[in-house]
Amino acid sequence: MKFISPHKEEMISAGIDIGTSTTKVVISKFTLMNMAGGAHVPRIEIIDKQVVYRSPIYRTPLLSPTSIDIEKIEALVKDEYKKARVEPKDIKTGAVIITGETATKTNAEVMIHQLSDHAGEFLVATAGPDLEGIIAAKGSGAYEYSKSSGKVTANIDIGGGTANIAVYKSGQLCGTCTLHIGGRLIEFHDSKIKSISPPVKNLLNYWGTIINEGQSIRLNEIKRITNFMADVIGRMLQKSLTKEDQFLLLGHEPNWQEDVEAIMFSGGVGECIYRYEDESANPAQYDDIGMVLAASLKENVVLHKWSWVKPEETVRATVLGAGLQTTEISGATIEVDSSQLPLKNLPVFQIRFDKDFNEVVDSISKKLIEAIELYDPQKEGQNFALYFSNLPYLRFREIDEWAECILQGLKQKPNQSQPVVLVLDRDYAKVLGQTINRKDSSQSVICIDQITVENGDYLDIGRVLESDVVPVIIKTLTFQNEERGTLR
Repeated sequence: MKFISPHKEEMISAGIDIGTSTTKVVISKFTLMNMAGGAHVPRIEIIDKQVVYRSPIYRTPLLSPTSIDIEKIEALVKDEYKKARVEPKDIKTGAVIITGETATKTNAEVMIHQLSDHAGEFLVATAGPDLEGIIAAKGSGAYEYSKSSGKVTANIDIGGGTANIAVYKSGQLCGTCTLHIGGRLIEFHDSKIKSISPPVKNLLNYWGTIINEGQSIRLNEIKRITNFMADVIGRMLQKSLTKEDQFLLLGHEPNWQEDVEAIMFSGGVGECIYRYEDESANPAQYDDIGMVLAASLKENVVLHKWSWVKPEETVRATVLGAGLQTTEISGATIEVDSSQLPLKNLPVFQIRFDKDFNEVVDSISKKLIEAIELYDPQKEGQNFALYFSNLPYLRFREIDEWAECILQGLKQKPNQSQPVVLVLDRDYAKVLGQTINRKDSSQSVICIDQITVENGDYLDIGRVLESDVVPVIIKTLTFQNEERGTLR
């Protein structure tokens, strides 16, 4: 963290993407500034984001087809930090993204925790395909294009193991979808087939086609598979997947309502289409169907019914999105016990003020029971954040009553020593937090505002910065309908 003036502050962010095929690191710098006038309540915002270092693109190191080489990943990140002239203690925000097939490796969860412990005090690790698609759309430029053009834009991020699709309209998320489509689903070695992924094997069995590991490459057979993949992407964009297409569907069906108007390709296969990278500067080497799949996409007649928009980034879209686009700022009307920060992976439970005020506050104890049953059913002490939305204008008497109901409800929590984490959609955080502390000085309070979340989101809250604000990462892992907004 660097303090640069009474009104500005800098913080360093890291993005680390460990994918099916490749691993990348990016270091960014954020500039924070108080955007309110001198006589107004401070409102700290991120006014500038700058990439200060991009690593080469490395082949993701594996110990076996089912296990990640954690030591090599850690050594790689440590070496890239050294080249960027940063240390883990300098990193205040960002994300470690475990993507694609890598997220299914047997030791992926171990690596998530081990790496986030060594990569910086406020790095969050995530692996959900919906989130991956959203972050890639931010890094590729699809999100900004949708904002500037108003067009319904689908970003199709195709890596080694999956194609992660996120659809935006005017900067608002419409929906997501993930497919088993990627460059490394069939790998080669010495002109022979080295490996075939299970989804592709299932598809081949359905076709009655016999292709085995160890047999010589027959381009016509490979092209049939990649042409089918391109067709599936076309049908997915039209929300008309067939029974045969289900072999390549990962998770839910396309869940947007709008008609897609423009498409953008990113990821490693996007790089095969556009060739943005200097190949001589990147040590990763490929021997798979990525180039053939890129050719099938370019040749597909149905896909050319949409407007093709060139991405700003291809293979680096996810890592840049992770480093630049995952952080919000909460403050300066907040009240936090700084000794309890940082906090990671807090699930969000929403309480809406969509009824009479007294009716809502009287229901807080019941709502807390619901939250405990949802997030801590075994009474093991899993903490969570309460998000109060649709807040009306409140007088102090009502805030006092609200604080009392929260304290009474908290007595039901199995672990009374945990901080209460409250997120508000209006600027009442400081007065509510202080009122709770006045009523019970033993209760640690993390009360923040200016943040929009929902049930199903997860929060990471970082340490208090010099400008008395906290960085917040909101992880939206699943989407229930097309009305969910953007990842913050």
